[in-house]
Amino acid sequence: MENKPLATSIDPQHQLPPAPGSPKPLWKRLLSWGLLLLVIIVILLLLFRHHDESKSAAPSRRGMTGPVTITTATAQKGNVGVYLESIGTVTPVYTDSITSQVTGLVIQVHYKEGQLVHKGEPLVEIDPRPFEATLLQAQGALERDINILAQATMDLDRYREAWAKNSIQKQLLDDQEKIVLQDEGTVKNDQGTVQFDQVQVDFCHITSPIDGRVGLRLVDPGNVVQSAGTTVLAVITQLQPITVIFTAAEDSVEQVQAQTRRGKQLSVDAFDRGQLKKLGTGKLLTFDNQIDTTTGTLKMRALFGNKDDSLFPNEFVNTRLLVNTLQGVTLIPTSAIQHNGQTAFVYVIQNDTAQIRNIKPGVADEGNTAVEGINPGDVVADSSFDKLQNNSKIGVSKQPLPAASTESQAP
Repeated sequence: MENKPLATSIDPQHQLPPAPGSPKPLWKRLLSWGLLLLVIIVILLLLFRHHDESKSAAPSRRGMTGPVTITTATAQKGNVGVYLESIGTVTPVYTDSITSQVTGLVIQVHYKEGQLVHKGEPLVEIDPRPFEATLLQAQGALERDINILAQATMDLDRYREAWAKNSIQKQLLDDQEKIVLQDEGTVKNDQGTVQFDQVQVDFCHITSPIDGRVGLRLVDPGNVVQSAGTTVLAVITQLQPITVIFTAAEDSVEQVQAQTRRGKQLSVDAFDRGQLKKLGTGKLLTFDNQIDTTTGTLKMRALFGNKDDSLFPNEFVNTRLLVNTLQGVTLIPTSAIQHNGQTAFVYVIQNDTAQIRNIKPGVADEGNTAVEGINPGDVVADSSFDKLQNNSKIGVSKQPLPAASTESQAP
């Protein structure tokens, strides 16, 4: 049997993969070159854009060729106060809560809500009739016992005359002397009862113990009040003068004591919550005898005249205690001082040029700060700090400029 060669058939759709190293198809090479060209174009566009921005920003970074318009301030020689600032509470000197000392019916309320009353003015009337009746009984008993005592005293005088004539026994005279002493004791007891009943009657007519303002009405006619009760009939608060209690850090106590030991009376200013309006000026009255260990502060009390009633009881205020006054220091507006980290500096104007001068700021008060490093009479820049640099040419404006930046960095 002959061996015949096998017939092979090639599928036209089945092709062998290209041999290694054979060239890529044309469409793949065009796609690669196109992507590379697109990346190059994007990079060039970004470079041109950055160059244009740098070119447009260059004039502003160079600080502009023209002079910088500013306002100026002149350093002055003056005095500045050293203050201790704190938060305080307005506290009345006296606050009286009036309660009844007797049990009875309220028949009249004399005061009006919010009324200013003076010491001794009537506030509340309690029905006094039961107490007046008791007082009358006590007065009658007193009169009776006074007459009994008078009779016993007359008998004692007769016994003494009879004893001088040896007409009676000594025992009768001694007994009569003791009877007189007993009657004297009874009279004193009656006098005490009368005084007590008189006080009870007086308690029915409640008057103001101090000058001050009455709060809201707390009792009405027809109410029954108890002597042992806690019902408050009226609250009176003294407004003139008034005090403010505030605190000072324990590190500042020695400064205050050093001034008070010399007999100096320290002044205290009270401001509203926003520290915009001064409510009054008073004097340091006293301070506590212990430092609060939980807060490390010492309580102090200042006295205010409060003639205009600007300080209201229990109001929170900001206080400033004047501890010392620095004399003859150099003062400039606080707004003229700039900072670069921990370094403070100002722009001193000389020959129409702004020059940086490092300073050491000190105490600040009412918009001015005591500084070291410049002299009285030096002119400093007080605006346009966002445009100023060292040795910048300047032009002085006599009109206030719009606020742009209050802080600057030294170049």
